[in-house]
Amino acid sequence: MVYRTLSDAEMADIAARILYEDNHILAFNKKAGEIVQGDKTGDEPLPETLKAFIARRDNKPGQVFMGVPHRLDRPVSGICLFAKTSKALERLTAMFRDGNVQKTYRALCCKAPAVKSATLENWLVRNEKANKSFIVPEGTPGAKCAKLIYTHIGDTDRYHVLEVRLLTGRHHQIRCQLAGIGCPIKGDLKYGAPRSNPDGGISLHAYEIRFIHPVRKEPVTITASSAPGRTIPWVSLP
Repeated sequence: MVYRTLSDAEMADIAARILYEDNHILAFNKKAGEIVQGDKTGDEPLPETLKAFIARRDNKPGQVFMGVPHRLDRPVSGICLFAKTSKALERLTAMFRDGNVQKTYRALCCKAPAVKSATLENWLVRNEKANKSFIVPEGTPGAKCAKLIYTHIGDTDRYHVLEVRLLTGRHHQIRCQLAGIGCPIKGDLKYGAPRSNPDGGISLHAYEIRFIHPVRKEPVTITASSAPGRTIPWVSLP
């Protein structure tokens, strides 16, 4: 199998962003703007880049397996978990589907929430054409229940830092639900932020993930306390 030849600079960048790796899984610190799954832009998705990286690093002549058990939106940064074996992919996919993976995010919001900490429960409908989710009344056809817990943990000069723990995994869930309480994420024009970020991303970072290793059956905690390519000290608040 022949993969794209990565430059030395690309190899060094990718190596520096690997947060955890063993024979079965790889956790990667994704940049805002990188894609996890191929789309109409034709840009190279991360699994293909990581295949090329491993092929060169390990001098691997055969095919490299890189499965995707979950995804991050293109403008979001932070931890993205990949499976290096089919067994790990099958088990991780089931764990994400069944809610057995604890995912925590940090969001920099344009406004502070009225309540310091709360559980949000809404019904969301996804509009495929607009690539956007909307909060709708319970019972609306096609609506799915979305739950998260947020805590207001700090502030910058102009913005407010929320830590968010997902209890479900819906399309644009954090973005939609925080906008629903009047706290759009910085840079997220789609959900009500007044202006974009210079890099085109949004200030939402997949900060921590906790799960039971799909093969070793031991607890794993992975943290990405900074976002690659950006200086965002709000991610690292205590």
